[in-house]
Amino acid sequence: MLSHMRLRPVLTAFALVLGVLFAPGVGVLGGGAPQAHAATKLTHAEATARFSSSGVTWSSSGGCSDRNVATCTSFDQLNLATAQGAQTLKGATGCALNITGGTETGHASGTYSHWNGYKLDFAKSTCLTNYVHNVFIYIGVRGDGAPQYQAGSGNVYADEGNHWDVTFYNCGGC
Repeated sequence: MLSHMRLRPVLTAFALVLGVLFAPGVGVLGGGAPQAHAATKLTHAEATARFSSSGVTWSSSGGCSDRNVATCTSFDQLNLATAQGAQTLKGATGCALNITGGTETGHASGTYSHWNGYKLDFAKSTCLTNYVHNVFIYIGVRGDGAPQYQAGSGNVYADEGNHWDVTFYNCGGC
């Protein structure tokens, strides 16, 4: 029989393997890299209405929402599943959530990028950080050194120091 000191790492490794194998669009059974699908896009007004109804707040260092200005926080062209993912996160955590980055220019490029509607940045809080650390699986560091955690849904949370950079592949179980 395994001792308690050895059982936890074994179970953690097992959970990681299962998470990689069965996460939507990821891992061996998902066929490799996630597949980008046509997504329902929201306007800034549609997204903010969703966030307001769920108690999710947002802020902008520039006090604006222009998608083409890096200091703004815009939700124009945000994927519906990404907005729903933020709403799911709010409901699951019970934490105060403040979005500090959306689809505005100035973020890294790529298929699953802010600009393409897959990512949101959330202000750091003890409540959110504790939830991510205690509920999600640590999956290693990203190329830029940011520690990453994966939800059971497959969505990935990267700790960028002063905020959480979240990639929503889906709505997180909405």
